[in-house]
Amino acid sequence: MKSPFFSRRHFIHQLGTAAFMAPTLSTFALQSCQSKSGESKAEEASSETTKTGSARKLGIALVGLGQYSEGELAPALEKTENCRLAGIVTGTPEKAETWKKKYNIPDKNVYDYKTFDQIADNPDIDIVYVVLPNSLHAEYTIRAAKAGKHVICEKPMAMNAEECQQMIDACKKANRQLSIGYRLHFEPHNQEMMRLGQKETFGKVNRIIAHNGQVQDAKNLWRLGKGIGGGGPLRDVGVYCLQGAIYTKGQLPIAVSAKLHPVTDPEKFSNVEEGIDFTLYFADDTTAECRASFNDKYNQLRAEAANGWFELAPAYGYSGLEGKTSKGKMDIENVPQQARQMDAFANCILTNTPTTVPGEMGMRDVQLIEAVFKAARTGQKVPTPNLVQILDKSAIPG
Repeated sequence: MKSPFFSRRHFIHQLGTAAFMAPTLSTFALQSCQSKSGESKAEEASSETTKTGSARKLGIALVGLGQYSEGELAPALEKTENCRLAGIVTGTPEKAETWKKKYNIPDKNVYDYKTFDQIADNPDIDIVYVVLPNSLHAEYTIRAAKAGKHVICEKPMAMNAEECQQMIDACKKANRQLSIGYRLHFEPHNQEMMRLGQKETFGKVNRIIAHNGQVQDAKNLWRLGKGIGGGGPLRDVGVYCLQGAIYTKGQLPIAVSAKLHPVTDPEKFSNVEEGIDFTLYFADDTTAECRASFNDKYNQLRAEAANGWFELAPAYGYSGLEGKTSKGKMDIENVPQQARQMDAFANCILTNTPTTVPGEMGMRDVQLIEAVFKAARTGQKVPTPNLVQILDKSAIPG
């Protein structure tokens, strides 16, 4: 694939911070490690809620006010029990004014990308939620951790496994939790897929079908690798297929194979794949047939087992999910997914318990994405012996 159309600096300039020339990830890490005074301020500014488990809701700052923050996260925070929208980070002054008025956010809790690190001194903010283009996830997660804040990072976690490890290390060094924005782990239809598959309610799962596609608007430049870059259907919607197959089976794949879809629009898909088919192979001969696309629509997670089947269609949306099995319809209510996801993480912080969707899980999936791209490039089945060994078995009581 070709290089991104715009540079990272161009992206920051477009956000309204042309004067800010952010350091590279490695340079920033070195500078931050050497700054003892910054770490002291961060500790001093940590809220009493984090330290004592008091009843105050944890404050979340959204970094990046795009469609997901505006349409999903901010409204969800009005439905949460354990957390609240406390701050915002944006490079667009007009957006800042709109959000301040709509959500009653004080001036002192509004940051841009130039002043972001000052968040270390703000005790109102306990959690930073990174909702930026993929290639900025690592930098802002590390900076948030250095500022003494817990972090939720949107999926995919980062551009490669090395960045993922840097993010994990930074949060561990700061003694802060890191969670990935895997909302479907807290969604009851998908939790039922976990339960049915992992408990083998219909017998051994032999075949999984996981398809997720959408027709991507050319205006979303970064998703097409032309803004800040780092987009594409495998990273954006294909990660749901990886996730769904793994938490339904309750095992990790031992190998992958893949094939890119033919490109039908060379201009639109000049920097990212148009679509990709990939297969996950499990040790017990189960296969997961997965498909991701930015030029077609599908939305399904299906498991075929020895004594029946169960599926979601649609499976991955923010609402309107529907499920059924070979015995009938799943009678499950749709819920505010993002509210449940953020409440669960806030509760982990308040009770000092680990999240079920930690950075290690995000790293595992980035490792798989890298393996899928390698398989597509080489035309060979690629073994995955070095995957981070982590599974979510929270849907199984006990």
